[in-house]
Amino acid sequence: MKIGFDAKRAYQNFTGLGNYSRDLIEHLIEFYPENEYRLFAPKEFKNPRLNFLSNYNNVESVFPETPINKTFKGLWRSINMGKSITKNEIDIFHGLSNEIPRIKNHDIPYVVTIHDLIFKRFPRNYGSIDRKIYNIKYRYAVKHADLTIAISQQTKDDLIEFYGAEPEKIKVIYQTCHKNFRKEYSAQVLHHIKKKFSLPDQFILNVGTIETRKNLISIINAMTKMKEDIPLVVVGKKTKYMNFLSVQLKKLNFDPSKILFLHDVSIEELPGIYQLASLFVYPSIFEGFGIPILEALSCGIPVITSKDGCFAEAGGQHSVYIDPLDEEQLANEMDRCLSYSKLREKMIIKGLKHAKKFEPDNISKELMNAYKTVL
Repeated sequence: MKIGFDAKRAYQNFTGLGNYSRDLIEHLIEFYPENEYRLFAPKEFKNPRLNFLSNYNNVESVFPETPINKTFKGLWRSINMGKSITKNEIDIFHGLSNEIPRIKNHDIPYVVTIHDLIFKRFPRNYGSIDRKIYNIKYRYAVKHADLTIAISQQTKDDLIEFYGAEPEKIKVIYQTCHKNFRKEYSAQVLHHIKKKFSLPDQFILNVGTIETRKNLISIINAMTKMKEDIPLVVVGKKTKYMNFLSVQLKKLNFDPSKILFLHDVSIEELPGIYQLASLFVYPSIFEGFGIPILEALSCGIPVITSKDGCFAEAGGQHSVYIDPLDEEQLANEMDRCLSYSKLREKMIIKGLKHAKKFEPDNISKELMNAYKTVL
């Protein structure tokens, strides 16, 4: 079977959709080497995270060939890529990031992965033009794809609610996390990471873009109510929300030594920071899946996160779930998870067991079985 992928994000994004695309492609190539794989992308982009491609002879990348397509890359991706898909005799095409080409050879099944509909749930976080573009692309993809992959039951429910999607044409297939999060780092490597980032001996960890929806302010406010005196380490890209946090920190007279913001953390270093943490806290208001939760569990770190939505899908039965806006409850649960060693041990053991459900071989098998339903 020859499988084609929309690989724009795999080439050009270093987080989020890029990680999903690269991991999915790498694992299918690894576990199903009998297939051929074609990566369609608007331009070649030097991304070291795609170096694994050189290890295989059954994968090729396809880029625009004509001057017009090279110049108008968006046009190629949305319309003319369909011609390239047909020319390369693809058996099945998978749009990995919420969209598929507008021109479709009806003899070739199209699959699309929809990650979330956050722009519908929280429109204020997006510009009006972006919302319109996303809405057009998502609606078209869900209507015209032969199969839609939703990365969580929450996303499937949203597709049905907002777009009237047919439930039988949607398959929930979870994502895995990068292989580094399943490694146990040596004491020497952990010491190096701790020293490089000046990490404290114990700390609460939060990972993700620093934006309103991630609700970092709830952790900060809860820390002022805690009995345990332990600092917070935040790993993520800053947005305008950081200005709001800075004002709030001053109002609270929050000790600057009790919070450390890190950026430019590599995919090799981030798992080490997880493994050095005492507790992972993720009081997000809404997610499509919540990959940092799975990363933390895979690293053997107890997790506190939000109730409802998709969070329990990622966190399993033995993470702790709170109302993300109830700072008193969050403070109490952080104290409890930090204080009781038997609770922590149980959360770690059960969390690692839950994380195994998302192992790459399981996810890849589900995906291949889903492909076969539309061939």
